[in-house]
Amino acid sequence: MSINCEILDLRAFLSVVELESFHRAAEALHLSQPALSRRIQKLEQAIGAPILERTTRHVSATALGIELVPLVRRMLEEFDGSLFAVRDVGTNRGGLVTIACLPTAAFYFLPTVIRQFNEEYPNIRFRILDLPATDGLQAVARGEVEFGINIMGTSDPDLTFDRLAEDPFVLAARRDHPLAAKPSVGWADLEPYHLITVHRSSGNRTLLDAALAKSNIKLRWFYEVTHLSTSLGLVEAGLGISVLPRMATPGGDHPFLITRPIRDPEISRTIGVVRRRGGTLSPAAERFLKMLIGVWASD
Repeated sequence: MSINCEILDLRAFLSVVELESFHRAAEALHLSQPALSRRIQKLEQAIGAPILERTTRHVSATALGIELVPLVRRMLEEFDGSLFAVRDVGTNRGGLVTIACLPTAAFYFLPTVIRQFNEEYPNIRFRILDLPATDGLQAVARGEVEFGINIMGTSDPDLTFDRLAEDPFVLAARRDHPLAAKPSVGWADLEPYHLITVHRSSGNRTLLDAALAKSNIKLRWFYEVTHLSTSLGLVEAGLGISVLPRMATPGGDHPFLITRPIRDPEISRTIGVVRRRGGTLSPAAERFLKMLIGVWASD
């Protein structure tokens, strides 16, 4: 099934949403208001549902329109980028790479690869959506981004997952904490202390709870937070210890915090690339993904 619409129809929709006015959008696109309205009507007929709500004083996107905005924006940026890119060759070629990435992976690993990529392709831009696991998967599925870096666990038949690396869960504690003297710890070693964990809505927490349940281990948490960075702040303040993925922890030269492996059992999350099944990446994204996989494999 195909939807018959033109690039200018999409530009018309996006302009109306961003400017919140048919009059201002028509001026920006150098169209008459009736011509702009016809563009919107044509697009709504092609989609089969309203995408804008109109009143005498206000215009806004419908629920469906709100979902379409990031997808339309990315489509137009890629289209414009492709047109400009054909004028250039080699390292001068431009483009845009859009990625949905776990915040921990975005902080820990992505900058190194982007720096290396920019040295070879200095005119390719990046849009990085640092999102929690579930939101990142949805961004890939909706087409808001070309691919994602996420944890394994999706059962969506429209998405594919290719493994990149294992990211073990570790203990984070202050350097002056009693557990810091141990080279590694067991789950039972955590019980006497105030444990800081992320909320059960987190993909990391869901994965951790499920793995521990197989060994009849249940974490007794004292503080529950939304973000991994918050748990590290509480640890640094001396309020407790935390269990979190190694990628989310500071380096070994941190002045206050240390990490230790947790054994019996060892639990890790699988990090990988999520793509739409059957989807095609832009040339810029294809080149970046190839470099990312190569650098990650050698890390």
